[in-house]
Amino acid sequence: MYPDNVKYTKSHEWVRVADKMATIGITDYAQEELGDIVNIELVQPGSTLSAGGLLGSIDSVKAVSEIFSPVTGEVVEVNDELETAPELINEEPYGSGWLVIIKMDDPSEVDESMSSEEYERFIEPE
Repeated sequence: MYPDNVKYTKSHEWVRVADKMATIGITDYAQEELGDIVNIELVQPGSTLSAGGLLGSIDSVKAVSEIFSPVTGEVVEVNDELETAPELINEEPYGSGWLVIIKMDDPSEVDESMSSEEYERFIEPE
C-alpha cells in the first residue's frame, strides 16, 4: 500500500531521495485523514530548512495541519501546480501531489525515517 522507494516520518511526510535531492510530500494516510484538501501554503524556493522545521501548512475540510521537513537543506523547487489544484495531494500523494524538493545538506538524515513496513506498523493503531 505504501511505496517502498520512499521513507516516512512520524508526522506523516514522505521523502524520496535521488543523489542529494529530496522530494517531499504527505503520505496517503495523512491525506485520507485530512479529507479534501482546499489550500496549501509552502515555503519559498531558496528557503533553508532544518530537519523538523516547518515546511508549510495544509487546509482541508477537516483541519489545518502543519507540514515538517524530514531533512535539512535548501528548498530548490516548490510544486506550483498545488496553488490552483491542491486536490492533487488527495489524488496522487506520491506522484503529482509532491510538495517540495530540497537539496540536502546531509543525506544520511533520511536514514532516521521509517521504511514502508515500519510506517504501516506505526499507523496500525491509529
